[in-house]
Amino acid sequence: MLQRDRLIRTQIQQLADASLFAISFWLAFCLRSTPFFSNALGLDTIPPDAFNQVVWLYFALVPLAPLALESQGFYNRGLISHRLAILWPLLRACCLVTIGLVLLVFLFKKSNAAPRGVMVLFGIISFILVWAKEELLAVVLRSRMARAQYHRRIILAGVPAETARLRREIHTHASEGMEVAAEFNLSGSPVQELIELLHEHSISGVFVTARHAQLDRVESVLQLCEVEGVEAWLVADFFATQIARASFDEMFGRPLLVFRTTPETSWQIITKLLLDFLGALFLIILFSPVMMVIAALVKFTSPGPAFFRQQRSGLNGAPFEILKFRTMTSNAEQLKHELAAMNEMSGPVFKVTNDPRITRFGKWLRQYSLDELPQLFNVLRGDMSLVGPRPLPVDEVRRFSDLAHRRRLSVKPGLTCLWQIKGRNQISDFKEWVRLDLEYIDNWSIWLDLKILLLTPPAVLRGTGAK
Repeated sequence: MLQRDRLIRTQIQQLADASLFAISFWLAFCLRSTPFFSNALGLDTIPPDAFNQVVWLYFALVPLAPLALESQGFYNRGLISHRLAILWPLLRACCLVTIGLVLLVFLFKKSNAAPRGVMVLFGIISFILVWAKEELLAVVLRSRMARAQYHRRIILAGVPAETARLRREIHTHASEGMEVAAEFNLSGSPVQELIELLHEHSISGVFVTARHAQLDRVESVLQLCEVEGVEAWLVADFFATQIARASFDEMFGRPLLVFRTTPETSWQIITKLLLDFLGALFLIILFSPVMMVIAALVKFTSPGPAFFRQQRSGLNGAPFEILKFRTMTSNAEQLKHELAAMNEMSGPVFKVTNDPRITRFGKWLRQYSLDELPQLFNVLRGDMSLVGPRPLPVDEVRRFSDLAHRRRLSVKPGLTCLWQIKGRNQISDFKEWVRLDLEYIDNWSIWLDLKILLLTPPAVLRGTGAK
């Protein structure tokens, strides 16, 4: 894992842990004030306003908790670790925080408000809550959706001796979610071979080591990655790029320059992921009655299944199964080649006005993009985003004649994008479509996503340009 990604992950963990310690402190007072502890165990009743008397301890507790965990090496581990690597540092950190609060209570003479029973309960509850969070996180990280989010397939480019050593290092850090899909010999293999590897393995990054390779060969690799929108990690700083932004990072103690044409990992990216998940979940709940009615009408108005499934190219070209309401006859894919001469879109994309394969109800669904609603489940699964370039069928992507067009695959596909609000299907030139997608990628921000989401409903409700 790159140092930048590790730093963001640690910051999120620290914020979550500080919150859990804060909740534990409040729960300890709630439990200690119950009749079970005061009567059944023969303990003195604590004052009703006891918690209010020591609420100021939060100013020490919130920063102290993550600092104590960090001092015990709690965050110096892989994404998925052995339980012993979690429990033992956590136990020591909980003891440290508890002892620290006990000393503060003693120094400020607040023992009546926060007796020892409260502090013992706080230590136990904080340990249980943080441990439960780690167990839940481990389950999530082992899920298919999380692997799709964090798993990185990379190519090692360099001389065989160097790439073999790097492969061994990456293998020892397998829990970091990085997999070597292939190796590329900089000293002898043709660049065309690297192109084939990028397309075949859905690569998200190329690790280039130039220690024993010719510099012109390294430059060719960097330029190729730039065109395709794939990250390139280089242990050097002497190549200029036209589009890609260079940033410094570190992996396994090695200094790197990352040449990136897509938005880098940041709080905005984290916000986008949360927006995708929560937004898709909310919209699924909101539109579930509508989707059930549409599914029934699709079945009722034409023979065939209610849903249409198709392989589309997702992030880095990785295929996934898209879900839509069926708007065409059930044999639409077989009839597609007969309509090839009617294609109105330049390039590899197929679009036809008044397509004879579209059903009467399907035409209405397409006019208002209601056939796209099931793709909210694709967003929820992590295959798509709410905002991003529209996903194209795998066979159309394979027919890209310009490698630069593949840069639209460098971000997750979405339900809507600039294409949707700046012309929709009225755009007949595929190059213009790609230009709008790359404009989105090059100028991305969370605010741009929100703007597109706000402008999409009016564009869809107008029903113009739909095919």
